[in-house]
Parts: sequence; C-alpha cells; structure tokens
Amino acid sequence: MTVVDINIHHLPEDLFSNPKILNAFLDSAPRGFGEIARVIEMESGKHQLILEKPAGHQNLNYVEGDYSAEAKLAAMDDAGVDYGIMRVPVWQEWLPLEACKYVNDEAAKIVDESKGRLFMTAAVPPWGGKDNIAELERCIDDLGAVGVQLACHYGQLYLDDPVFEPYLEVLNDKRIPVIVHHTPLPVEWRSIIDYTNLRREFGRIQDQATAVGRELFSGMFDKYPNLRFVHTMLGGNWFANTALLTPHASNKKESMVRLDPTGGEKITSYLENNIFYDLTHPHSWGKKQVEAAIEINGADHFMFGSSFPVFYGWMGQGVEFMRNTVDLSDADREAVLSGNAKRIFDLPIPSRVPETAGSAVG
Repeated sequence: MTVVDINIHHLPEDLFSNPKILNAFLDSAPRGFGEIARVIEMESGKHQLILEKPAGHQNLNYVEGDYSAEAKLAAMDDAGVDYGIMRVPVWQEWLPLEACKYVNDEAAKIVDESKGRLFMTAAVPPWGGKDNIAELERCIDDLGAVGVQLACHYGQLYLDDPVFEPYLEVLNDKRIPVIVHHTPLPVEWRSIIDYTNLRREFGRIQDQATAVGRELFSGMFDKYPNLRFVHTMLGGNWFANTALLTPHASNKKESMVRLDPTGGEKITSYLENNIFYDLTHPHSWGKKQVEAAIEINGADHFMFGSSFPVFYGWMGQGVEFMRNTVDLSDADREAVLSGNAKRIFDLPIPSRVPETAGSAVG
C-alpha cells in the first residue's frame, strides 16, 4: 500500500553555513513580541537553531543536517514512505518575501534531487500585493508546487481577519490546496508556558483548534468556497469538538438563549467541503482517538503526516501504526495513507508503486 507523508519539514540545506539566509531567519523573528532566536553549537559539533518565547522556554529546535534531501529520503526508505510533501515548519509565519524566494528555490532543488518522491508547497507572505502574488504564481507555474502553506495565525491575527482577504481570494480563484501549519504558541499563551509538554504539544493543539473554530464561525468559506485548508494536529483535536460546536436548537422553550442555535448546516458543510486534517504522528494520539477522529470527521478528510524530523522515529512508528494498529477498512486505510493526498494535492503518482521502482513499498 502506497504511503504519502504530507508533513515533512523543509529548511534550506545551507541554512547553517550561509550567513545571509541564516541571518534572514534570525532577523525575521519578532523580538519586540518576545520571540528570541539564537544558534548554539551542540556537543556533537552540529549547530542548533533555537526559538524561545519567553526567554528560557524553548518552542522550536532545528538541528543541522536533519533537513537535507539525503536525510529525508533515507528516513522515508527506512519507514516505508513512498512520497512526501514538504513544508517550512512554523518559521514561515515571519519570513519576508526575499527569504521565501530562497526557501522556495531550495525546496525545488530537493524536489529535483528526489526524482519524483518529494513535492513542495509554496511559502509566500500572505498579505496579497503584486510581488507576493507573483511569487505564488512562480512557485505553482515554474517550480511545480502542489499547494501553498500558511501559518494558522500571524502575530495576533488568525486567518479569518480581513487583512488576509486579498491573498485568500487568489487562492480561492486558483483552487490551490492550503496546508495550515501551527505556530509555536497560540495567541493567548501565558497560561501554558510553564510545562514543556503542555507548551509544546497542547499549545499547538490549542492554536489549531482556535484557528479552525474562527474559520468555521466567521463564515469565510461562504466568500471563498473553493478553499481547502489542511490543518495540522488533527485540527486541534477538532473531532472532539465537532458535535459540541455545531449549533443545536433546544427542544424546549428556554428562559434565555445562551448559545447561538443557528448555522449548524453551514458549519457541517464547511467541515465537509473546506476543512481537512493532517494526521500528525498518529501513534502519539492513540488508537481509540485516531479511530474516533476518522469515524467522526470521515476517512476522506485525513492524511498521514510524520512531522519529520522532530523525532526520526515518528515516521516509522506512524506508518506501522496506521498499517497494523488502527482498525480501518482497506479502502479507508488507503485513503488516509495516500489516496486523499493524491486527490487533494493532485499528486502525479500511481496508486501503487511497482516493486521494481526502488522505493519503499508496504
């Protein structure tokens, strides 16, 4: 059964050796909002890029060498992953246009080196404008990007804010699928920073759940019905919120109306047509949770993702988990592992990889 990993992280291979691009990354982090970016040398001699907010609370760690084409393909072979879709992990929230152009060019090089096994998504500042749109078109038309990526919020603004409308209008008109990656912390982060796992796992879940909720209740998909957003972290556990946050009218006369009972059909239609999910390192969530998510939101809405190389082991563990642990029909398993990604991102891959192709096949 073919496996597509839609969550393989990409950074320029020369990030740590090219002062110009390294400084572009470091300088893009908004220091005025408490984001601290720094580079250290590890005991192994490798360099590590660290992002903290606030000081002393690490939220991102990028290790030199983990992001090369060779590292990606070796991990895919070891894990049994046939194809992968790359994205810039989190940092894309801040990168200016010139840095994005370099990142996109480097992604295209890795795609070429992979000989058809890796695909890229376009990293572009989401503010509209002639130059930004030109870079989006270059990525799609010239570099072969299969989609674009957005952060689920930029500074204090989630994607339902009007400032993003010029860019969303272009994405809607072009019918380009969008990967919506979590940011290091949600906008309201102060109550979760003290404990590492709460900050680095639940913080991302909270961020995605807030983003999905705002997108649904804002009605933005009425204006942009062709948008397809693929949210990481199972959309912030959105399967657990689906019934609760779909409006319901009471069957009794109440003394007052505390919740808006209208719009349930629209919310349901948005979830069906516009919101999809990155099944991020699924083994971490648990068998019952993944089965419930797929049952509630539909097997046609989930795509396998590993978040490689956050943990090297997550890719192989995730593939094994989806192949052998979760209880799914063969059709649903195929959809989650490859069929949905092939359909939504229009990937030029066969349904099955021949044994003689030289790639890892399950």
